[in-house]
Amino acid sequence: MRRRMTITLGAAVLALAMAAPAVADPWRPGFDRATLTGFASLPAQTFVPGSEPSGAQLGTAPVNGVTPPFTGQPVQGFSGIVRRHDGTFDALSDNGYGAKANSADFLLRVHRIRPDFRRGKVEVLGGFDLSDPDGHVTWPLTRTDRKLTGADFDVESIVRTLDGTYWIGDEFGPFLLHFSPTGRLLEAPVSLPDVKAPENPFLDGGQPNLGRSKGFEGMARSVDGRRLYPLLEGTVTGDPSGSLRMHEFDLRRQTYTGKRWTYRLDSPDNAIGDMIAVDRNRFLVIERDNLQGDAARTKRIYLVDTRDQDLRKTLVADLLDLANPHGLGGFGETFRFPFQTIEDVVILDDRTLGVLDDNNFPFSAGRTPGRPDDNEFITIRLSRPLLADPRVYL
Repeated sequence: MRRRMTITLGAAVLALAMAAPAVADPWRPGFDRATLTGFASLPAQTFVPGSEPSGAQLGTAPVNGVTPPFTGQPVQGFSGIVRRHDGTFDALSDNGYGAKANSADFLLRVHRIRPDFRRGKVEVLGGFDLSDPDGHVTWPLTRTDRKLTGADFDVESIVRTLDGTYWIGDEFGPFLLHFSPTGRLLEAPVSLPDVKAPENPFLDGGQPNLGRSKGFEGMARSVDGRRLYPLLEGTVTGDPSGSLRMHEFDLRRQTYTGKRWTYRLDSPDNAIGDMIAVDRNRFLVIERDNLQGDAARTKRIYLVDTRDQDLRKTLVADLLDLANPHGLGGFGETFRFPFQTIEDVVILDDRTLGVLDDNNFPFSAGRTPGRPDDNEFITIRLSRPLLADPRVYL
C-alpha cells in the first residue's frame, strides 16, 4: 500500500507541474530580509559508532581544544545534502581533514540525519560508506578493501536521481561518481573534458588548469531528473578571474552536452558552497568568503538564471543578517551563520530553505573562538515565494 501511495503522490505532483499555467517570467527582483525559523545542531565531537580510528596524520597537538588522533570516524564536514521526504536527510561528509595528504584514514560516508527543531538537536540515524568493490577506479586506491577515503576523492556535492542512485561531485579530478543506494560505485569516474586539478591521476606530467581541490563543489539535478549541473569552485586557467564554469551532463547518455554557463563571484577571493534547482532555468547558489566568526563578510544565497550565459544573480538571503524574532538557538534578534564553509542548501517549501555548515572538524571555529564548530542545521523563511517547479519536491 505504501508503494502505491508513493507512486500516486509522485504522479500527482508531476501532473500538477505539467498542468500548471506557464509563468512568463517568474524572475522578480528584490527579496527582503530572510527570517530564521529553525535551529538544530550536532556536537562537533560526534563519531560513527564502532568505527575505525581516524586523524592519525594530523599530529598530536591540540586543535581548538581537541587532540587528535580520534578513536572513531567523525560525523563532520557536511558538504552536500539530499532530502528524503520523511523528515530525514542524506548528508555527505567531504574528504576528511581538508587535504589529500592528511585524510587517508577518513572513510568517505553518507550519513542519514534527522533534525529536531523543537529540541534543537540533530540525530544521526545511520548511513553508509562509499566503496569500489568492482574495480571501476583504475588507479591505485588507499585501501586494499577498496573502501574510499579522503585521499582518493574529495567529495563535495550529491544528488539522488529518480532511480534511487546517487551522483557525487569530486574536486580531485574533477570527476562525477555514480553510486548505488548503498554506496557501491557503479561505473568508472567520469572526467570533465579539458579540465584537470593537480590531484588528477591522469595528469601524466602535464600541467593542471584548475586549482587544488577546486572541482565540483556544487551540483544540482534538473527538475525533470534528466540532467546534472555541476559547478566548479575554482576558475579554469585562462578564464576571467572569479568566473566559474557550470556544465550540463546528460544522465541518459552519460556524457556532457557541451552547454556551459558562467557564474561570476562577487569577489575572486570568494567560493561557492552548494546549488540546487528551482525550476528549468533557475538555481539557488551559496556564495561565501573564506572567513569565519566576526571577520566573516559574505555568506549569501543567490537565485541565478540560466537564460543568460552569464548567470544573472539576485540575492535571496544574507546568512549573516537573518531576522530572529523568537530568539531561536539562544541568539539575539539578528542571527549570523558565520562559518568558514557553508555547503548545503535544500528547498523545503516555496518559501523555506534548509542550510547546513561544513564544520571542517576540528579546524573551524566560527561560532566560538577556540572551540571546534558544531554541525548546525537551520531553516530560513524567504520574504517571498520562489515559485519553484513542483517537481523540485519529488
